[in-house]
Amino acid sequence: MPYDVRPVTGKEALARILKLEGVEFLSCFPETPLIDACAAEEIRPVVARSERVVVNIADGFSRAAGGGRIGVCAMQHDAGIENAFAGVAQAYADSIPVLVIPGYGERRRRDVPPVFDAVANFQHVTKWATQINFADRVPELMRRAFTALRTGRPGPVLLELPSDVAAEEMGDSALLYSVVPVRRTGPDPADVWRAVGMLLDAERPLVLAGRGVHQAEAEHELSRLAELLRVPVMTTMNGKGALPEDHPLALGMSGLSTTAMVDHFLRRADTLFSVGSSLTRWWMAAPIPDGCRVVQSTVDDRDLGKDYAIEHAVLGDAKLVLEEMVAEAERQLAGGRRPAGGDPTGEIAAVKAAWRAQWLPLLTSDEVPLNPYRVVWELMHAIDRRASIVTHDSGHPRDQMAPFFEPLTPLGYMGWGHSTQLGYSLGLAIGMKLARPDWSVVNVMGDAAFGMTGMDLETAVRAGVGTLTIVLNNSAMTGYENYLPIATERYGSKYLSGDYAKVAEGLGAYSETVTRPEEIRPAILRALEATRSGHPALLEMIAREETRLSVYW
Repeated sequence: MPYDVRPVTGKEALARILKLEGVEFLSCFPETPLIDACAAEEIRPVVARSERVVVNIADGFSRAAGGGRIGVCAMQHDAGIENAFAGVAQAYADSIPVLVIPGYGERRRRDVPPVFDAVANFQHVTKWATQINFADRVPELMRRAFTALRTGRPGPVLLELPSDVAAEEMGDSALLYSVVPVRRTGPDPADVWRAVGMLLDAERPLVLAGRGVHQAEAEHELSRLAELLRVPVMTTMNGKGALPEDHPLALGMSGLSTTAMVDHFLRRADTLFSVGSSLTRWWMAAPIPDGCRVVQSTVDDRDLGKDYAIEHAVLGDAKLVLEEMVAEAERQLAGGRRPAGGDPTGEIAAVKAAWRAQWLPLLTSDEVPLNPYRVVWELMHAIDRRASIVTHDSGHPRDQMAPFFEPLTPLGYMGWGHSTQLGYSLGLAIGMKLARPDWSVVNVMGDAAFGMTGMDLETAVRAGVGTLTIVLNNSAMTGYENYLPIATERYGSKYLSGDYAKVAEGLGAYSETVTRPEEIRPAILRALEATRSGHPALLEMIAREETRLSVYW
């Protein structure tokens, strides 16, 4: 229903619309006129330590919330929005809907150097960016913003709020606004019919599931299609967990590091059905082999054939596409057709068992300092994987963790990384915990990553957001002697130092230092218990440098 009030200022109108749109918190730093206006509407400000983390928190919320709920963040003009660029760029790279509302000086100062023009500078890392240039345009521009956030390919939207517009009254006309629904586009039935037929006819079919499956909340439909057609499923890093990784048809994820199952089945595939992925050719994705027929399903036509030649396409929202493909598969199977490739589950199990046996000595290693693979193994078995979200940070923690941690529920593992910003996981975890307060949320990062954003652990303390941060402290940037051989030999440039448990204690978090493998799981359980009362925790794992990765490409 429309929301009808009498004269309000631009900032008040914006805050009331955010309230109507279901926004419960605003991540922010340090001040804008919008913060107090939102507080007046009982939208809670979560004040972080840096603008980059402000965006990361909103990003994490959008990833985990579902149901069209959107993370919203605000920061001051000039230096504030300049500092936020990295966070927005990461959200854009991963196609995450985030509403970014920076301040601005007075409108009359536009185009006067050195005033920073966020609209011009953020054009290439947002889905849409504009300035609210009159208070009475707030409803119109907010409607357009939420339409962009909830329709088509997701991505950040930026609305710049000048100080004089924030204070300007809208006049005597009523503020009329209706909540913007999630709108989805469905596939052409003929495209669905052909795609299902190609999978049924394939001798070695394979499904690749991307982030779009999570965004559309289409995990159940993906599982049903795979089971009907007996097709193995691999995921992108951002799509990890789209099929529970204990499922007999699950191959795990592909990235810089990957599983033996992905390698085995992708190299042999004759037909690949990609859903919810841009199929970008880059160093963090396993390459599609020559000769493999590709069927691509995406919500964004700009992805079609971008990097790989495709034989067929099914345009549309991943959930609607998969629903229709399931229905079509049921019709064709009822008519007597059978998958030409047979049942691959025995082959999957055999490859997985051999791969797991190869890596089990590291996953269960008793080495001191700790082997990071042992930390991953203990974490996976300590938490409730059906009520937890775990995420990596950039670098070796990602490459060691992502292939081996097996999520059992949608978004149980939050993969990310089309941009690879160190320290990103901390703000992401805070936002995810705000979205799912009843779930445990864990981020695993290296000591270099903690150095980028670690002070924002105090943000979680102050906000009462009970996340668990695990720092793999090996006092080094692992493998960087390969890039800095002279600098490392002469000046020790790859080496770091710090007592991060002591830092966490000083910031008010629960903290422990763990040095022995038998201490890992008990420490994780104690830390998780602390988080249940809204108290963030940090575990510093004193680890060895481990350069071995499950890499095949």
